[in-house]
Amino acid sequence: MGSTNILCRTGMQARCVLRTVAVIRPQHQQLSSLAPLTTASPTVQTIAHVRHRSTKAEIEQSVKEFKEGNFKNIPDPDSLQHFRSRESDVPNESHAIPIGQYTMPHPIWSREELKKVNVTHKPPEGFVDRAAYRCVLTMRRIFDILTRFNTGVRDEKKWIQRICFLETVAGVPGMIGAMFRHMRSLRLMRRDYGWIHTLLEEAENERMHLLTALQIKKPSWLFRTTVVGAQGVMVTMFSVAYVFSPKFCHRFVGYLEEEAVITYSKCLEDIESGSLKVWKSRPAPDLAIRYWKLPEDAKMVDVVLAIRADEAHHRLVNHTLASLKETEFNPYKPGQ
Repeated sequence: MGSTNILCRTGMQARCVLRTVAVIRPQHQQLSSLAPLTTASPTVQTIAHVRHRSTKAEIEQSVKEFKEGNFKNIPDPDSLQHFRSRESDVPNESHAIPIGQYTMPHPIWSREELKKVNVTHKPPEGFVDRAAYRCVLTMRRIFDILTRFNTGVRDEKKWIQRICFLETVAGVPGMIGAMFRHMRSLRLMRRDYGWIHTLLEEAENERMHLLTALQIKKPSWLFRTTVVGAQGVMVTMFSVAYVFSPKFCHRFVGYLEEEAVITYSKCLEDIESGSLKVWKSRPAPDLAIRYWKLPEDAKMVDVVLAIRADEAHHRLVNHTLASLKETEFNPYKPGQ
């Protein structure tokens, strides 16, 4: 009987807290900073909204009413009608979350930097380098044959499929490398020397390349199935390789990014004088404009230039990491 009374009192107190939270009303007109809350449940939206918008006087008044047990003027906490009285106050389903709003820090390229990107190649030195380079060349040749990339017209559909597939694979190494570095730092109880953050940023950057391409065309279910299989193989093989030779893995990614720069350079050629001229005038997706901080009137050609610059940056970073010892500082992101 005593435990039942305790549970009842606890339940009543919880309901009182919810009602107290619900009564606090917003006082400002803009909620742009709360846009990401649109996917949360109504209760989460309400509480987050209250915490962000309530004045000190309102909070003190609500606490006072709670202590005095005065709940007669407090609305039902499950009701959000008073929060949705103005469309500009609370985002709803018609106000989509800005895509690309939350991302890790990454380089923002100037127009001059975008134009300076060139196709380069680091000659292999030693067995590990040669093995990594051979693997990349073999994978590219097989992929070109299977997708008939060099035969027929390289139209928008062919380019989107290629970009989507490559980026689903390119986003794997950074995440795997960061995971292994993270676990090793925990296991050995010592610092990481700044590698983890750079590798995570690389994985995030490649994922944003994929999401940008998906804003133009959605792949078929067959394509998605192929991606699942390829990603499973890539995750498994790269994880095993990273256990035995991180140098091989970073050199492999360095050569893979060299090929990516070549690929996007060909894409720019097709945009300029080939079968992809439509990307000269096609507006850049909102995701790309937000992520790379492009001008509002940016076109798809500007997006491709930014992606190519990212790949050139990854090329340099991974070749550098492959040449460093695992206990040397990462020159691109010094830290713990």
